[in-house]
Amino acid sequence: MEPSRMPQPSRFEEVSLAKRIVMDEARALQRLAGRLPADFSRAVDLLASHSQAVLVTGIGKAGWIGQKLSATFASTGTRSHFVHPAEAIHGDYGRFGTEDLVLMLTNSGETEELVRMIGPLKQRCRALLAITSTTNNTIARAADLVLDYGVTPEACPLGLAPSSSTTAMLALGDALALVVAQVRGFTPMDFATFHPGGNLGRQLAMVEDIMRPIQRCRVASDRLTVREIYVQTAGPARRSGAIMLTDATGKLAGIFTDSDLARLLETKHDDALDRPIVDVMTRSPTTAVVGERLSEAVERLQQRSLSELPVIDQQGKPVGMIDITDLLSLLPATDDDAE
Repeated sequence: MEPSRMPQPSRFEEVSLAKRIVMDEARALQRLAGRLPADFSRAVDLLASHSQAVLVTGIGKAGWIGQKLSATFASTGTRSHFVHPAEAIHGDYGRFGTEDLVLMLTNSGETEELVRMIGPLKQRCRALLAITSTTNNTIARAADLVLDYGVTPEACPLGLAPSSSTTAMLALGDALALVVAQVRGFTPMDFATFHPGGNLGRQLAMVEDIMRPIQRCRVASDRLTVREIYVQTAGPARRSGAIMLTDATGKLAGIFTDSDLARLLETKHDDALDRPIVDVMTRSPTTAVVGERLSEAVERLQQRSLSELPVIDQQGKPVGMIDITDLLSLLPATDDDAE
């Protein structure tokens, strides 16, 4: 005899069920926001003053949440690793140091694999923190600090699959990690250090991260002639189509591009090639300054339709060049590029 099956819901019922699930999880977060755990501030203080690693552990759905939280800690300035309970009893206890903190995630607080870890971890590590549903379970009673998010009815239609509970667990863990980062004074520049690649890295990068260093740029005195400069700065390693011109003090005085040269030739001003370049260069060019966000420099390039942007230091001396061709290489690949 085949097991009975639930009737297939209509499209309308599917959408209604989806909305109810989202609302149930939202209500779980609202309850949590209105009732943060009593030990929350103590946990923040402990983590913010802690210089060693935070070892996160959990199993099942809580384990997946734990992996995400460990990654969040690590990317916001708190050194962290995830340790699977099954691996711990097969040699990974060696990952736990005497000054490390342990963050254990469990909804019930009675998971056998985690309960077995309590004794060794209490003996070995500095402190045990638990993120769990209640203060009255085996792991909560053994922990030094408990972050309880409350008994949470699951949003699952059967009331079985972890859903609202894992949402609350994740939100509480995120709150802990991000408040700790704030207390430590974690800055956007720190964030860029931990996220050098991808779109986040590009948003937070500084001009010096992408500019061509001065050794790869064409730089000359503004007292030389155009012809002298093109002879002196020729070479395969210097591909930028712009020459930065400096005055007697070494400060940037102007810029002369290949387009400027082309205009001289097109207008039959060949005689200008043997005059000091100061007569034909662009004086006081648009620049970027060391320590400036790359995004701000790119916006300047776009607004003024420039192909090159000299980078200067605080004294006004050239230190590099942002070339639009280098910026194009930072663009993410399109689907067509990947084929």
